[in-house]
Amino acid sequence: MWEWILIALVVILVIVALWAVAAYNGLVRLRNLVQEAWRQIDVELQRRHDLIPNLVETVKGYAKHEASTLEAVTQARTIAAAPGSSPAEQAAQENVLTQALGRLFAVAEAYPDLKANQNFMQLQQELTNTEDRVAAGRRFYNANVRSLNTRIETFPTVIIANMFGFTREEYFETQDAARQAPNVQF
Repeated sequence: MWEWILIALVVILVIVALWAVAAYNGLVRLRNLVQEAWRQIDVELQRRHDLIPNLVETVKGYAKHEASTLEAVTQARTIAAAPGSSPAEQAAQENVLTQALGRLFAVAEAYPDLKANQNFMQLQQELTNTEDRVAAGRRFYNANVRSLNTRIETFPTVIIANMFGFTREEYFETQDAARQAPNVQF
């Protein structure tokens, strides 16, 4: 009789141990997906940040007296490109940059020669494409964050998450005004 109880306890312990390993591995997989998705967003944001100086220089040649707008874009780009921001901080910085770019494109409206400049048009198109990739990356990242956070917060996985120090990740959210790519149609 005791043998059967002992066998039952060993089987239960093995099942619990297998479940714990599977839960831990699932959390690690989700955490890695979140980190990979963030790195992809970071790459696209860097691409965006690299396009902006060229755009500013192109506008500067046509709109020399718009120095304050150009400086605002440059300053917002510098802050947004600084490394080490959390997703929430990065989103706030990107919102400021998007607003500054909107003002830059509004300035460009007043210069027909600038709007017709091939380099300016190409930079606008590249920026629009980059904005689209950032938006897609944000959706992918936020979906992975949602999966990880759900797993971390649900029972019984919450036990493993707490034991091994898994924490909730931040979403990468932008303000409604910054959710759209800057309007670059002229």
